Amino acid sequence: MTPSSTPHVAYVVKRYPRFSETFIVNEILAHEAAGTRVTIFSLRPGTDTHFQDVVSRVKAPVHYLPHGHLRAEDFWRTLQRTMHALPGAARVLAQTPISTDGREPASRMVHQAMILALEVHARGIDHLHAHFATSATGVAFLAARLAGIEYSFTAHAKDIFHEEVDEDDLGRKLAGARAVVTVSDFNVEDLRGRFGPDARRVRRIYNGLDLSEFPFEPCSGTPGRIMAAGRLVEKKGFDVLVDACALLRDRGISFECRIVGSGEEEGSLRRRIQGLGLEGVVQMTGPLPRTGVIQEMRRASVFAAPCVEGSDGNRDGLPTVLLEAMALGIPCVSTRVTGIPELVEDGVTGLLLDPRDTVGLADALQRLLPAPPEAAALVHAARRRIEEDFDIHRNAARIREIFFGSSGEVGIHAA
Repeated sequence: MTPSSTPHVAYVVKRYPRFSETFIVNEILAHEAAGTRVTIFSLRPGTDTHFQDVVSRVKAPVHYLPHGHLRAEDFWRTLQRTMHALPGAARVLAQTPISTDGREPASRMVHQAMILALEVHARGIDHLHAHFATSATGVAFLAARLAGIEYSFTAHAKDIFHEEVDEDDLGRKLAGARAVVTVSDFNVEDLRGRFGPDARRVRRIYNGLDLSEFPFEPCSGTPGRIMAAGRLVEKKGFDVLVDACALLRDRGISFECRIVGSGEEEGSLRRRIQGLGLEGVVQMTGPLPRTGVIQEMRRASVFAAPCVEGSDGNRDGLPTVLLEAMALGIPCVSTRVTGIPELVEDGVTGLLLDPRDTVGLADALQRLLPAPPEAAALVHAARRRIEEDFDIHRNAARIREIFFGSSGEVGIHAA
């Protein structure tokens, strides 16, 4: 990259767009607002039936790497092109361990990496950045080596905590990156503890929000309404929330609870609600666009994020919906899982309890449901925390320092 050229970064993701991954879209929009050229490469097309409206604001072109059945003649043709266009490609391919994360054939990942490297060469891309430390980072890792540029990636939660994570493969990705972004200090400490020197370039930069889209209206919801949102999967802890609602009902508390989202646990949650006789109290709305989620938040007197560690080791990092609720001025209740205590400080920016503490969750919800005076102090402190640490424009600027700065040796914190 010459000093006068416009920086050009390619984002590599597994699927684009995805309904639940607005944090990636927010990041790309912030880069574009700062004048950075962005191109998106997706290993596969999205499979969601609807998308967040914010996706329409992304100007970056999207290219889908070949992902279907791979014919031998197509592989060898791409290999010949790669050898011709990229000096040293044969050596890189011979020396680079290929990991498929147990899901993709190695030949397909190598083919996608070669195609991506050729695109990097043709388009003058200066840096590759992947989200999630799985297949997208695997393809970016090899493509960057083939093209002779650097890469980085953002590690979140499942991609580093799940029981199926290949530790050797993750260690190679950490060691080979210019830098690694992760979304909490908890993650930084965990990765450095597990991988030692290979994780020396890990840096915490929080996901962020465009705060102009989240005007602060403290405690404006209807007293007695609980709201929760997220994918209906084990790590979200919605089963604990349903059980806590049963306790509130048994205590004679007047309330309603709305759970927004869809996912594999939907059937079991509906059966749980029915079995506890909560059909008239706990409602499941299905997925909503971001505008609909924000409207639901504004009507709530308390937002619940009762996250847990899943049976497979999967857990949340810092849920975007929790950031959004705190930014808007909704009192929040959450749990001590991964980086959440860095955001929700008990009694200061929200209420915090241990995961799967059903009684504690019911107590915390009961405490905030009537919109007591303490809620105002909580939400003002929460908004200050969001403004200080989760502004997407400031945080995206720190990520660009990784892409285009003079050194990949970066510290633990974003500041």
